[in-house]
Amino acid sequence: MNELHTELSLSIRTVAELMAISARTAPKAAGKDFVVTEIIQGDNVQALAEKMYEFGERAGKKNFDRDGANVCNSAAVVLIGIKDAKTTGLNCGACGFDKCLKPNTHEGEFRGPQCAYRLLDMGIALGSAVKTASLLNVDNRIMYRAGVVAREMGLIEADFVMGIPLSATGKSIYFDR
Repeated sequence: MNELHTELSLSIRTVAELMAISARTAPKAAGKDFVVTEIIQGDNVQALAEKMYEFGERAGKKNFDRDGANVCNSAAVVLIGIKDAKTTGLNCGACGFDKCLKPNTHEGEFRGPQCAYRLLDMGIALGSAVKTASLLNVDNRIMYRAGVVAREMGLIEADFVMGIPLSATGKSIYFDR
């Protein structure tokens, strides 16, 4: 690995850590924090990319290959999710039911149902994290597909998760696809 690549890798790691701080400190409903984060680099990024290709083929779902190619060319991936989130108990109906349901009773690509307020918490955490990356000029993109496969692989202990791959090149690899 050349010196420039090593410095870039360390810089991307620092940005990923700052993104995790941004996610951690983002506001949460009723002050209850169920947001979890993980940062992956190196071999784990490559393994995630390969498993994304495989998942798309196995599940017959589109664009896992496209997003997997993006992940393959990324220096790191920040994973942000929620784990063991309790409802707010407001019985607001935003989830589609009159009363709050027991969370995490259904297993699919993600575990659910999830309280709408907890999903908002996660969304705010994701927004805070990508804003941090943007302020530091690191290209990124929130990816549902990376989250699905990272969860399946056990790269993060979360019930619902999104992945944010990171890149610092002359042109963003995430929007010219």
